[in-house]
Amino acid sequence: MADPAQLYDIAVIGGGINGTGIACDAAGRGLSVLLLEAGDLGGGTSSASTKLIHGGLRYLEYMEFRLVREALKEREILMAKAPHLIWPMRFVVPHCASMRPWPLVRIGLFLYDHLAPRHKIPGSSGINLETDPAGAPLRDEYRHGFTYWDCWADDARLVVLNARAAALAGATVRTRTRCLSARRESNRWSIDWRDETSGASGVAMARALVNAAGPWVGQVANNTQTGDRKPPGTSVRLVKGSHIVVPRIPGTGGSESAYLLQNHDSRVVFILPFERDLSLVGTTDVPFVGDASQCRIEADEIDYLLDATSRYLMTPLSRDDVLWSFSGVRPLFDDEATAVQAVTRDYRLQLDGANGAAPLLTVLGGKLTTYRRLAEETLQRLAPHLHFPAGPWTANASLPGGDIPQGDTDAWLNDLERRRSGFARDFLARLVARHGTLVDQVLGDARELHDLGEHVAGDLYEREVHHFVEHEWACVPDDILWRRTKTGVHLTPAQRAQAAETIARML
Repeated sequence: MADPAQLYDIAVIGGGINGTGIACDAAGRGLSVLLLEAGDLGGGTSSASTKLIHGGLRYLEYMEFRLVREALKEREILMAKAPHLIWPMRFVVPHCASMRPWPLVRIGLFLYDHLAPRHKIPGSSGINLETDPAGAPLRDEYRHGFTYWDCWADDARLVVLNARAAALAGATVRTRTRCLSARRESNRWSIDWRDETSGASGVAMARALVNAAGPWVGQVANNTQTGDRKPPGTSVRLVKGSHIVVPRIPGTGGSESAYLLQNHDSRVVFILPFERDLSLVGTTDVPFVGDASQCRIEADEIDYLLDATSRYLMTPLSRDDVLWSFSGVRPLFDDEATAVQAVTRDYRLQLDGANGAAPLLTVLGGKLTTYRRLAEETLQRLAPHLHFPAGPWTANASLPGGDIPQGDTDAWLNDLERRRSGFARDFLARLVARHGTLVDQVLGDARELHDLGEHVAGDLYEREVHHFVEHEWACVPDDILWRRTKTGVHLTPAQRAQAAETIARML
C-alpha cells in the first residue's frame, strides 16, 4: 500500500508495458517508485497487441528509419532478457504482383536485414512456395515469395514481469488503484488515489509524476493541476486494433511459420501460430472515439480479416471459425497523417517542469518492442530533476525467470524434465513458457499433478493460481484466465464459467 508519509521519487500512472517498464528501470536505479494502475497490469492495450517484438517492416514505406533501427536493436536485447517469453519466428510473405512490386519488397527486406546488427535472428531470403512446406496452406497462384524473421512475445506476461522486477527492486505496485487527481505543489506532486476494490482512498507524494496511462493519458492529464502554467497538450490519436483467433489453419502446423499478407488498402494482415493448436489473425486499424475499456471488435472488422486472409488461403476462413476475438486501443502520437495506417508508431515524451517545478512527463505513443528504450529515455529526461544513485542497467539484465543459461530454453527444459520426472514434458514446457526459471518456485515441493491442488482447467492448477495472487497481483478470474495465462481461449463458454467460479473460490 502507498505510504502517505513517504515522498516517492517518481509516481507512475499506468500499469501497461510503458508504465511498468519505466517503474522497473527507475527502481533498479535506486529511486523510490510508486506505480498506480486503475485495473489489472496490462489490462488494456498491452495485452491486446499482435504479440510481436518486431522492427516494423511496413514502417519503412513511411521512411521511419530511426524507429525501425531502434526496434530492430531491441529484438535481441529483449529476447535475451526473457527467452522464455520471446523467441524468433519466421514470416512468409507470398508475392502478389498486383500489390508491392518484387524489387520494392526485396529492397525493403535488405534494409530490414542491415539497419541494425543481428546475432541470433536470421536474415531474409526468397522462397519457393511450391516446394516449401510453408506454401501448403496457400492458394496455388502464390508460387513465390519471401521470408524474414521477427520475434513472438507473450505481451501480458512481459508487462507482469516488468512490474515484478520493479517490485523486487523496491517499487510499490498498486493495481486496481485509480489516480483521481494530481496537484503540483511547488517541488512535489500530491496524488489522490482510490482503491477500486475496497473503496479506500489516500494521498501520495512524489517528486516527479509520469503519465503513462496509454489510451487514458488525456483523462489523467485533464485531472492534473499544474499550477499557474497551462498543462501540456496530449496529441494522441486513438486507433483500435482487433484480432480474431481461429483453429490452427490447415498446413501451417508443421512449419510453425507466420504469414504476412498484403492487402489492397496497402495494409498487411498477419496469421500467427497461437498457443498449441490455434492461429491468431490481425490486425485492423480503425479510428476510435469513446471509452477505451469498452472497445470491442465490430462485424466489419471480422469481415475485413476474413476477406484479407481468404484471398490467400486454400481453405478460406468463415465466421464459424472464429473462436475468440480481442480489441485494444492504441494511443498513437498524432502526427496528423491522413491515413490511419500511416500514423507513426514512434513515441513522444513531453516534459513540463521548468524553473524548478516538480516535473511532469507525459508518454505519447510507443509500441511493445520499444518499451525498454522509452523507459531509458524517460529517465534520461528526468535526470536533471532527480538524483540517480545508479545509471542505465536494463539492457543487460534478465527479467524474473529469464536467467536461462545462454538463453537456451530447450536445454533448460531438458534439465527440468530430469529433475521433475513426475510431470509430463508438455506440461512443464507450458509452465516454462510462462515462468521460465521460476517454475521451481511455482511447483514448490510438488512431485506429481495431484500435489498441485485442485484442477481448474487445462494445465492450470490451484498452486499456480496462488502463485499468481501472491507474486503477480492477480485479483479476479479474468486476470488468470486471459492475461497470466491463456487458459480461457481453450475452453467452451460453459467451461470458462466453471473455471472462473473455481478460481473465484480459490481467491
